[in-house]
Amino acid sequence: MASVSGNIKGFYRQKKTTATKKSSKKSPIPAAAQSPALISHGGKPDLEDEYKESEVALRQFDLNMAYGPCLGMTRLARWERAQRLGLNPPQEIDRLLKSGKVQTESLWDGRI
Repeated sequence: MASVSGNIKGFYRQKKTTATKKSSKKSPIPAAAQSPALISHGGKPDLEDEYKESEVALRQFDLNMAYGPCLGMTRLARWERAQRLGLNPPQEIDRLLKSGKVQTESLWDGRI
């Protein structure tokens, strides 16, 4: 039997890299190279979109799975179903939807 050396460095040869002096400045990513999913609406990040408070509340309602799935139905139909099932959806959402000044389709409509 061959003797096993306890030195693993001999088995895995390591290549030493020569130290080169690199600039510490990182070049910024040009706006044209960024994904359109990250930048939209005039160059503002999606997280800073200007929505009315009513739209923010409706989006929170869409994302809250406590009121059941929202695919294939309007926000008002989802609210009414949650009310029938005794899930106590927010009354504010009902007022917003019946005012007619907001989008009736859910956040996910046409995306999935």
